[in-house]
Amino acid sequence: MCHLARVFHCNLQMTGWVGLTTLAVSLATALTTGAAAATVRLQPHRNSPIQIGLASYYGPGFEGEKTASGVRFDARQLVAAHRTLPLGSVVRVTNLRNGRTVVLRVIDRGPYGKNHRKGCIIDVSKGAARKLRFIRAGLIRVRVRVLSLPGDR
Repeated sequence: MCHLARVFHCNLQMTGWVGLTTLAVSLATALTTGAAAATVRLQPHRNSPIQIGLASYYGPGFEGEKTASGVRFDARQLVAAHRTLPLGSVVRVTNLRNGRTVVLRVIDRGPYGKNHRKGCIIDVSKGAARKLRFIRAGLIRVRVRVLSLPGDR
């Protein structure tokens, strides 16, 4: 079990925005260091909109490229691209076919092109697609819920 899981015992009950901000910072740190291998249950952002649509994952041509947030894309990290959410937002993506979930940080803009026209609402990294178990399918129906926005206190 990773350090993050031991600290939060995988059954986190948060009250108050100070605690959520602290958790979001801890989670963002874990995501950037690759330490977030455990499942952490987070409460949704207040008035959290839920989006349901398709998810795709970044192709190999984006590896190492600079994203809209300025971070270099690493397909192994748990990150995503969304067209409208502020960069730095933390979202929970649920695969509606198998119920698997993953918490991702939005670092880029997208999806665009044919996937957007097909109804894709989010592009996830290959690492996230692996956790959601849709590498073979390429596209999967998901629910996206905002857990935190940048600047939440």
